Amino acid sequence: MCAAAVCAGAAAWLITGQDRGLRRARLLLAGGSAVAEPPWWAWERLLPVVRLRKEWLCLPVALMVAVLGKSLVPLVAGAAAVPLARRRLRAREHRKEEDRRAERVVALCGAVAGELRAGLQPGQALLSGARSTRALGQEEAAVLAAARFGGDVPGALKAAARQPGAQGLAGFAACWRVAVDSGAGLAAGLDRLEAALRAERDQREDLAAQLAGAWSTVVLLALLPVAGLGMGWALGADPLDVLFHTPGGIACLVAGGLLEAAGLFWAGRIVRAGEET
Repeated sequence: MCAAAVCAGAAAWLITGQDRGLRRARLLLAGGSAVAEPPWWAWERLLPVVRLRKEWLCLPVALMVAVLGKSLVPLVAGAAAVPLARRRLRAREHRKEEDRRAERVVALCGAVAGELRAGLQPGQALLSGARSTRALGQEEAAVLAAARFGGDVPGALKAAARQPGAQGLAGFAACWRVAVDSGAGLAAGLDRLEAALRAERDQREDLAAQLAGAWSTVVLLALLPVAGLGMGWALGADPLDVLFHTPGGIACLVAGGLLEAAGLFWAGRIVRAGEET
C-alpha cells in the first residue's frame, strides 16, 4: 500500500507539472486570453506524461513484481532503473536529432545549389535555403546575418558545423571559401558535397540495417531470465518467492543480476564498436 501511494503521488506530481506547461503554452498561443482547459481526467493531461516521461514506467512494472514477490527489492530496483532509462531515452533522442539535422544539411546543399542555378546570388541563395530547411540550428541567426551583410560566412558555417549531426556544414564552408577565393562554381561544389553526404548517409543506414540483427540478439538474451521465470511458474513453482525469501535464491539473484548486466554491457559494447567503425 505504501508503494502504491508513492507511485500515485509521483504520477500526480508529473501530471501537475505537465499541466503548468500546457497552461503556459495555451496562454502564450492565445495572446494571454482565457482558454478553456480540459478536465483533470482528459487524455490531453495524461498524454504528455506518457510521451515525455517514459522512464517512469519502470515504477509500475517494479510495483507489480514487488506485489507478486511480496518484497520491496523489485521496487528499489525499479527506482534505480529510472535514471538509467532516462539516460538511455535521451541518448536515443539525441541520435535521432543528429540524424534529422544531418538530413537537413543535405537538403540545404541541394536547395542552395538549386537557387544558384535559378539566378540568385550566393548570399540570397543561402538565405532562402536556410529558411526552408532549418539546417543551421542555433547558429542560424549568425549565418544569416553574415550572408545578408557580407560577413564571414565560412566562419559562421564552421561554427554551425560544431553542432551534433551538422558536420557537413564544414564542407559547405570549404565550398563557399573556394568559390569566393578562386571564382569556382559554388553550385557544382555543393552538388558534389550533397552526393558525398548522401552516400555517407546511405552507408550509415546500411550499417544500421546489418546491426539490427545483433541488437535483436542482445534484446533476446536480456529477456531469457524472464522466460525462465515464466517456465518456473508454468511448472507450478514460485520462483519469485525463492529468489526474494531464501538465502540461496538471494545469492542466485545477485549473481544472475551481475552476470546479466555484464553480458548486456559487453554485447552492447561490441555492437557499438561496429557502429563507430
